[in-house]
Amino acid sequence: MLAAAGTLPAGPGWAFEFKYDGVRAITTVGGGRVEARSRNRNDITAGYPELGELPDLLRGREAVLDGEIVALENERPSFALLQQRMHVSPPSPALVSAVPVLYYIFDLLALDGEDLTSRPYVTRRDRLSELGLVGEHVRVPACFAEVDGRTVLRAAELAGLEGVVAKRLDSPYRPGKRSADWTKVPLVKTQEVLVIGWKPGAGRRNGTIGSLLLAVHDERDKLVFAGHVGTGFTDSALRHLQTELAALARTTPPVEGVPREYARHAHWVEPALIGEVAFRNWTPDNRLRHPSWRGLRTDRSPGSIRRAPEPVPPPSQGRVIGAMQTPDGRWRVEAVRRGRQDFFRLIHGDNIVDGLVIATVERLLEEAGVHLADLVDVRVTGREKHGVA
Repeated sequence: MLAAAGTLPAGPGWAFEFKYDGVRAITTVGGGRVEARSRNRNDITAGYPELGELPDLLRGREAVLDGEIVALENERPSFALLQQRMHVSPPSPALVSAVPVLYYIFDLLALDGEDLTSRPYVTRRDRLSELGLVGEHVRVPACFAEVDGRTVLRAAELAGLEGVVAKRLDSPYRPGKRSADWTKVPLVKTQEVLVIGWKPGAGRRNGTIGSLLLAVHDERDKLVFAGHVGTGFTDSALRHLQTELAALARTTPPVEGVPREYARHAHWVEPALIGEVAFRNWTPDNRLRHPSWRGLRTDRSPGSIRRAPEPVPPPSQGRVIGAMQTPDGRWRVEAVRRGRQDFFRLIHGDNIVDGLVIATVERLLEEAGVHLADLVDVRVTGREKHGVA
């Protein structure tokens, strides 16, 4: 089951989990054996021998589990670190020791032959918790039910996590389906991309890759140019990319309409290599703005790579009577009047926290490394004044 991007749900009937940055894995455990499959159903068992402790933790019981394989760096999930394990099967004992992984299990799909997918999420989660699956490489992450999701999202941001996933308590598990019953609220915008070419580097990167040319499928399933990325690469990632791209070389661009400044001196490749970038937003001409390379994705298929839909923020209520923001526009504070009540609203990307006093705004900004004094006044538009910001 896949989560749909959206805004943080409000009201009763929801649970919230932290969103971990790793590789999704469905594991089937029985008869002392483990089989792990990725999101595109590839067998990844041999790549993660740490999963071998699951039979002992289950004490002979059979189960089908859903979770995320992550690597930690300074106690925070690091997709870049996990890259060192994603392309190696089986890994050497030295690599397993240098880059250990954890398996965060967040759902129980079957137990001792009983299919649980039609049961409500809250029932599956309770059954999962009762199993006590805590080992050297296995965890069951925290689940926060019937709480204010904004608090969980703030905690995720302070912990340096990717975001949160809100799950409807009464929802069944729909294998392979994307559903708003699971709503992901990311703190960092990411986009899966297809590599269609590369340009040579200069200076320190002379003789290797300087940047990658990218594409995604649009709403009509046509592959379209999406810009380029030239930052976020480690030396080992560049070496691995150079090898992978050499085998995919072609003489012409695989998409139409690549602007001349990108096409000049480009080396084209078949659009088969899938990566992920973090980025600020999309430009009006459908290019990724300020992308940074996060790594290759071996758990996706090329045909599934399309521009992710933008979450639509809920309509704001109240009248904006003043606003300030950081010079780069990433953080915005609005003074809002609703009836006879005045309060502050803090906005960061698609995340909106209402009903704050100024002391809370200042504290939240300080925790994010932003000083209230650094904000500058901005003009409030007519639309914002009437509560449609």
